[in-house]
Amino acid sequence: MKATLVGGAVRDALLGLPVRERDWVVTGATPEAMIAAGYRPVGKDFPVFLHPDTNEEYALARTERKRGRGYHGFSFDTDPGVTLEDDLRRRDLTVNAIAEDDDGTFIDPYGGRVDLDARVLRHVSEAFAEDPVRILRVARFAARFAPLGFTVAPETLTLMRQMVDDGEVDHLVPERVWKETERALSGDGRADADYRPSVFFLTLRACGALARIMPEIDALFGVPQPAQYHPEIDTGDHVMRCVDAAHRMGFAPEVRAAALLHDLGKALSPAEQLPSHKLHERRGVPLVEAFCTRLRLPAACRDLAVVVTREHINVHRALELRPGTLLELLERMHALQKNDFFDHALDACLCDARGRAGLEHSDYPPVAYLREAAKVAATIQARDVMSETVTGPKVGEAMREARTKVLTDWIRSRRRAS
Repeated sequence: MKATLVGGAVRDALLGLPVRERDWVVTGATPEAMIAAGYRPVGKDFPVFLHPDTNEEYALARTERKRGRGYHGFSFDTDPGVTLEDDLRRRDLTVNAIAEDDDGTFIDPYGGRVDLDARVLRHVSEAFAEDPVRILRVARFAARFAPLGFTVAPETLTLMRQMVDDGEVDHLVPERVWKETERALSGDGRADADYRPSVFFLTLRACGALARIMPEIDALFGVPQPAQYHPEIDTGDHVMRCVDAAHRMGFAPEVRAAALLHDLGKALSPAEQLPSHKLHERRGVPLVEAFCTRLRLPAACRDLAVVVTREHINVHRALELRPGTLLELLERMHALQKNDFFDHALDACLCDARGRAGLEHSDYPPVAYLREAAKVAATIQARDVMSETVTGPKVGEAMREARTKVLTDWIRSRRRAS
């Protein structure tokens, strides 16, 4: 029985990057031998064990055979006769198929170190085409390592296109699509300022996968933006800049999802003439809701994306709104509730404002304006308006009237001061 360090830990060490976790492949062993040695089994589809002291993962060397569509259609062979080279061959990319022996010797039968030096993401073998999840993983790696100059090998991109044409990508389960997308949006938890989540989506688009798994996002490319709000030409390009801005500013996961989805309504040509904010509400919100349902996004992501899609044009116009309309906007954005929702919604609108060429670090007055307006409105609470004659539903009406008045006075004082 022999354990060898493999995969990401070896790759990242060779690139001079921090190693977050280490994975091992074990040859010449059986599940029974691993358990007898004190390892704890955790694998569902194939034997994976946790080290009794370090809790690092140790997987039995294995080969795979395709038996059906999608990424669940595999059978695995973990016979003790499976070699390390056999195991490395079934991995996705050559840069992930490098192993390191305990004496520091590298086992690299598929040229991973050469590809590391050349900054190329290349598939190990034609077995790559058997697992559609690898399309998502390559796109995620392309984004993760783009700051280091990595690109996808042309032959790998061609193979990915063939997988899309063959229908393999249609068998991806929604949860896995969003899991990989969420990891791409977050940069795998890394705070690299040069990281751009947009590379993930652009790589999927380059091989045709985006149109199959996220057709709403793919449809944004080539759709012009209205000049009064978005001077950039292409909505798809704008949305890519928005998700990059969300990462650059370190915003929460639900903000990043809202930045991705906020302009879906732009993909449709309206049958009737609608103002921009009505276009988003009538056409964009149903698309966002359908997207979130299909890919099974967390409720927090869905709820924020819906509000941001519906309201971001109103947020852009916040300084022009009358007091009563301003209060209605604050209420729709849950600004008077004690949670992070309102701040997250403003963060997503800031991404929209800064998702434009040359405006990546621009000032955006509506954020500070709306936060201050919310504080002003919140100075009026139920106890301030309740009386013997003001009870029940009348309390809400009286609060709205009082809040509108304090907002009116606040807006007037701002104008006088300016």
